[in-house]
Amino acid sequence: MIGVFGGTFDPIHYGHLRPALDCLQTLALDAVRFVPLRVAVHRPQPVAPPELRLAMLEAAIAGQTGFVADPRELKREGGSFSFDTLMSLRAELGFQRPLCLLVGGDAFAGFLAWYRPMDILGLAHLVVMGRPGPAPLPGTGLSPELKRLLDDRGCDRRDALAAAPGGRILCQPVTSLDISSTRIRDLIGQGLSPRYLLPDPVLGLIEEAGLYR
Repeated sequence: MIGVFGGTFDPIHYGHLRPALDCLQTLALDAVRFVPLRVAVHRPQPVAPPELRLAMLEAAIAGQTGFVADPRELKREGGSFSFDTLMSLRAELGFQRPLCLLVGGDAFAGFLAWYRPMDILGLAHLVVMGRPGPAPLPGTGLSPELKRLLDDRGCDRRDALAAAPGGRILCQPVTSLDISSTRIRDLIGQGLSPRYLLPDPVLGLIEEAGLYR
């Protein structure tokens, strides 16, 4: 199984990396592909240019077995949609290998408003990364339609994901780190150090390029 983790990664930080590692290890994924988007659809546009966000990503995951930087969205014009990313991966990997789209709880709450959500679920499983404990997702914030989808497609075992190319939803508890790219950019903009919120090699690239000042 392969995990697919998309985002602006502007910059990438431990709040991205540790949950991805939790999924890699707990679900015994063959790899997690980090896919930095080019043009955001549901969030503000990235501040750092594509080549620097890719360089920061590569610096952050260097030496971690199973972590892969996948630049396919940076090479595509127009909005970065999960459906298009998954279709591109399926063209490369075929339609039999299980794919797991890693998403946060907040992103999952808006899943039915995504572009072609049910087609996305046909192409991959959803792994919803949530807080530790028996209830990784908050009890509120999910629409009745999404709750019905979760009841219909939800599973609680890795085996269910491995048994099919896609179609299931697994709520996966991960390490909860209250770190955001926005906070890191704000600290730098105030002349303060974001050290210990992100890997030192990433911070080095930020300082070298004068990003976020």
